Amino acid sequence: MALEEIKARIGLLLQEMVNQPEDEHEIQEQLREKFSELRALGLPLPADLVELEQRLEAGFGAEA
Repeated sequence: MALEEIKARIGLLLQEMVNQPEDEHEIQEQLREKFSELRALGLPLPADLVELEQRLEAGFGAEA
């Protein structure tokens, strides 16, 4: 998947989190997959996505 496609999908997933909070855990997992795809391409995550990833991990751990 091309970089622009991954970035677009991340944007859509973030919007889904707002519109469909009942699916939050599934969407978070999909976001983690997209972050992994970016890393697999050898691309660093922008600082805002790193922060989001950390917040997702902290929130997920707090709910478990």
